[in-house]
Amino acid sequence: MKVAAIQMTSCTQVEHNLRAAHALLAEAAGGGAELAVLPEYFCAMGRRDTDKLALQEPLGEGPIQDWLAATARELGLWLVGGTLPLACAPRDPASHRRSAGPPQAKAAAPSGGSAAREAAERGGKCRNASLAFAPTGECVACYDKIHLFKFDDGSRVYDEAAVLARGSRPVGFDLPSRDGHRWRVGLSVCYDLRFPELYRAYAAEGADLLLVPSAFTHVTGQAHWEVLLRARAIENLCGVVAAAQGGEHENGRRTWGHSMVVDAWGQVLAVQAEGPGVVLADLDPAALAARRGQLPALDHRRL
Repeated sequence: MKVAAIQMTSCTQVEHNLRAAHALLAEAAGGGAELAVLPEYFCAMGRRDTDKLALQEPLGEGPIQDWLAATARELGLWLVGGTLPLACAPRDPASHRRSAGPPQAKAAAPSGGSAAREAAERGGKCRNASLAFAPTGECVACYDKIHLFKFDDGSRVYDEAAVLARGSRPVGFDLPSRDGHRWRVGLSVCYDLRFPELYRAYAAEGADLLLVPSAFTHVTGQAHWEVLLRARAIENLCGVVAAAQGGEHENGRRTWGHSMVVDAWGQVLAVQAEGPGVVLADLDPAALAARRGQLPALDHRRL
């Protein structure tokens, strides 16, 4: 199966980001990708952490979700919408399954409903959610980022918990590829990468592909990004698709980029350092099965 990690340098304007993402996704589909993964905050990198509160949507409706559904259907892709802000509301499992809106929905952009604006004004939190859409435009999975980033080196300070409500459970979905293999896919986001127990839980449930949409900072990405991605692939004998933000953003933040696809042996199959682009690579289920047969480490677990 050919997969694509979409790298972006998202700005504060949702409409601009959706146009940029659509062009990159069309390039991925033209290159034969069946699965494309957008980075964390693909729809907007705000000037302030609280800016995302004005963009939050209820699960199952909203312009960004309509755009994702319509784009998946238009391009015939399995599409994972890196992350977008969703409202903190009780889950309705039935609302995960939705069909694509009209084709023109891909051009729509949220202006922030009254409830979202009120939430932004009074404070509050939202979810940092990764949504997976089938080529039909149906939403097949919703994962809320479990581990929230906190960092302070004296000059840079981040604390996602000030604005985000953390998720509580792993989420996966099945992807039947054109070659007849049914991939079990585990969802994660950015800082989750530092917590191997999440990925081991996916592997224990039969996952053979792990997705890591991210917006790693330049300082932490330079030090740890590639080694952590390769470690998650090696220890779980899984493929990894890691789509990242990469470059200088309007809010002054610099993200590391280096979106990549890693195979189950920990080999980097394709990578892009900085700037927008499409990272394409083939993942072979037969090669993955062979690696697991040669080194059955997952069967040797004792803890």
